[in-house]
Amino acid sequence: MSQQRLTINGSTTSSRARWRYLKLRAENRARVAAFFGELVGTATFIFVACMGCVTTPLFLNSHFELSLNFGLAILIAIQSFGSISGAHLNPAITLAALIYGVINWYMAIAYLVAQVAGGLIGYGLLKAVLPLNAIVGVDEPAGVCVTVLSKDISVLQGVFIELLITCFLTMVACSVWDPRNAKLKDSVPIRFGLTVSCLNLAAGLFTGSSMNPTRSLGPAVWNNSWQNHWIYWVGPLVGAAITSIIYRLAFKGRSEEVLELRTSNAQINFIDKV
Repeated sequence: MSQQRLTINGSTTSSRARWRYLKLRAENRARVAAFFGELVGTATFIFVACMGCVTTPLFLNSHFELSLNFGLAILIAIQSFGSISGAHLNPAITLAALIYGVINWYMAIAYLVAQVAGGLIGYGLLKAVLPLNAIVGVDEPAGVCVTVLSKDISVLQGVFIELLITCFLTMVACSVWDPRNAKLKDSVPIRFGLTVSCLNLAAGLFTGSSMNPTRSLGPAVWNNSWQNHWIYWVGPLVGAAITSIIYRLAFKGRSEEVLELRTSNAQINFIDKV
C-alpha cells in the first residue's frame, strides 16, 4: 500500500514527511511549554491567592492570614512551573528579566500575553466556584482581591508605595538570576513566598500590595472596578525597570553561566541555570 501523498508549499511529499515538517524542534517546544507554564502558573496563583482573600461573617480572615496565603500561593506556582518557564507570573518581573538579560523581547511579549490570560482565567474560576456574596459584600464592596487605596493614602503615595515594594521584589529576582548565586541551592519558591508575604504584611493595608499588574487586572475586569487601576501598572513596571537597570549596571556578576534566551540553541531552565 503506497503512502498517502499531499502538497506542502507547492511540492508533493508523504504524510511522514509532513509529520517531520510540522514537528517542533526542542527549543521551540520549550518556548511553547514556557508560554503555557506562565498561563497556568498565573491562573493558579490568582485563584489560590484571591480565594484566601475572601472575608465574610461566615468566612473570617485577617490581614496576616491573607498575606501568608499570598506567599504560599506564589510558592505553589513557582514550585510547579519554575522549571518550565521560570514562573515570572508578573509583567513587572518579566520586564526586569528582559532588562537584566535573562529573556529576549519576543518571549517577554509571549509571557505578557500568557500572564494576562492566566490572570483572567484564574479569577474567572474563582467567581465560578464561589457564591456572589463571597465575591462582593460589605467587607469587599469593590470585589474580593480588587486592589484599592486606603482612604488615608493619596494617589501619589499609592504610586510610590507600589513602586518601592516592587523594587524590593525585583531585587530578590535579580539576586536569584545573578550567576554568583548559582551555587546557592536553597529553595527559590520559599525565597519568593516569604518575600511576597513580608511585602503584603507591610503594604497590603495601604494599597493592596499588588506588585503585579495582572494580579490587579483579573479582579478589576471581572468586577468592573477600575478606581485608580493605572497605579498598579505604573508603580510596579517603573519599579521593576529602575531596579533591574541599577542591578545590571552596579551589582550584576560576570559568568558564562548567565542564562540567555537570545540564541536558537538556548534552553529554558531557570531554576537550574540561574
